[in-house]
Amino acid sequence: MMISRSGLPASLAIALVAAPALADECRQAQAIYGDADGGYELRFEPVGSESAATSNHFKISVESSGLLLDGVVLWSGEPERSNGIVMHNCPTGDVTGEELRACTVWEGVIYAADKAGGIGLLQAEDAPAAEQILLPGFGPALRESSAWGKGKASVDSSDVFKFKGCAA
Repeated sequence: MMISRSGLPASLAIALVAAPALADECRQAQAIYGDADGGYELRFEPVGSESAATSNHFKISVESSGLLLDGVVLWSGEPERSNGIVMHNCPTGDVTGEELRACTVWEGVIYAADKAGGIGLLQAEDAPAAEQILLPGFGPALRESSAWGKGKASVDSSDVFKFKGCAA
């Protein structure tokens, strides 16, 4: 039997490293989610600036095509809510509202579900990760966007993403 540097049998050490963390042991900024059919992955990443206008950043990958969509969360509205925007190939620099609308795939309030099934607003990146992320209307909006079509997204997505792991 091989023993790892941690003193555990090598097979057990490998299993422990590969096992997904529990959502409440992971920060939202490192949380990874998947849709029910395994066609889409939603991966949060650190914002990287205390002065950023956004509270969370994430990417949604389309597993069948490798397409990567960018997402941000901004707290806005009255009352304040966690408003998310998912974009595809947006231009950078000085852009018009029309250019931003053309590259926006989905826009709406992002909800988070806890272990007990309670629904609330997505919390900041340093909060414990949610069990599920809800993007109401994401699937239909994706189908109507510039990210849909041959070589892009072509398999329907759910609006519900379940926690599946924590990035290091």
